[in-house]
Amino acid sequence: MSSFMPATSLTSRRWPRPLGAVALGLTLLASAVWAQDAPLRVRGTIERVDGGVYVVKSRDGAELKLTLAANAKVSAIVPAKLADIKQGQYIGVAAMPQADGSQKALEVHIFPEALRGLAEGFQPWDLAPKSTMTNANVEAQVTSADGQTLTLKYKDGEKKIIVPAGTPIVSFAAGDAGDLKPGAKIFVGGAKKLPDGTLEAARVNVGKGTAPPM
Repeated sequence: MSSFMPATSLTSRRWPRPLGAVALGLTLLASAVWAQDAPLRVRGTIERVDGGVYVVKSRDGAELKLTLAANAKVSAIVPAKLADIKQGQYIGVAAMPQADGSQKALEVHIFPEALRGLAEGFQPWDLAPKSTMTNANVEAQVTSADGQTLTLKYKDGEKKIIVPAGTPIVSFAAGDAGDLKPGAKIFVGGAKKLPDGTLEAARVNVGKGTAPPM
């Protein structure tokens, strides 16, 4: 009689109940830890400053407490124009997918050269339901009566972006913690949630002359 035993797939193997319970518990624990550590986006207005804590009213009405990490960077978001977008620049575009495969811009931000490569690529975004974000280099641009069509190229591909007239366009300027005062509108792309529920930011974008549209 052969001693060879047929392989049993993981999907058909039945775990003993105690081991199954342990596996489920570890999965739930890992999910909870991931949820706590996952970066959070903050969009809102600073209502007041209590010591080193910025109390922010988010766009959905929630009150958030935000602190700055050591050596945190503060960037000012300032108004820009469609004509400021040039071939070869590194930009970010929040957009909505179109039936023909293109993307229709909801907002555009022009990165300074020092931030070239930041979060490069194409990904889902939460500015609006089904919105996307493309951070990439401007390879080509064509002006039309409807605005401007941009070809954005990133390391894994490229996207055709239609930028209608009137689309909010901003660029970055130097800022500091002194700009974070009551009434200032801010955007944080990746805040860390601390055990006490406070959010810690390593970079804050604050509007100057316009609200951050991200």
